[in-house]
Amino acid sequence: MADQTQYVTLGAADSLFAVPVARVQQILETQSVAVMPQAPADFIGMIDVRGQSVPVIDLRLRLALPTAADTHNTRIIVLEASIGGSLRWLGLKTDRVFEVTALDEEALEPPPEVGAAWRSDYVAGVGRRNGSFVTVIDLDRLFAGAGETPGPRGLAA
Repeated sequence: MADQTQYVTLGAADSLFAVPVARVQQILETQSVAVMPQAPADFIGMIDVRGQSVPVIDLRLRLALPTAADTHNTRIIVLEASIGGSLRWLGLKTDRVFEVTALDEEALEPPPEVGAAWRSDYVAGVGRRNGSFVTVIDLDRLFAGAGETPGPRGLAA
């Protein structure tokens, strides 16, 4: 029997992503974000979560997806990620959160080889759920690269 891991599935643009449930601390509705001066474009600011300052990254901008206005479905997922060797809480703004689901670890495929340079290190694997592709995000690599300039295609440069 294949090992299954629980994931929170979320959407950005027309894409379906997943992050491990074990790393999710809280899912919040949109709220006021304190903007930081001269911050990278994908670092949208800070929020307070239970007395702790939490930086928030916009998933669309981090993955070089087109921007969009917030809606009533927009959420901030507070996650635990390893940054510089220590675990920290970080917020990830996404268009919507769908559900918690299990994905077979053995059925996850590696990022595809496309014959062109693209930054696939944010992709832990690609799975399938209800006939759709689900991109599992490597949170540590995603947040380690926060603030880098996104590339023109793929996930980021």
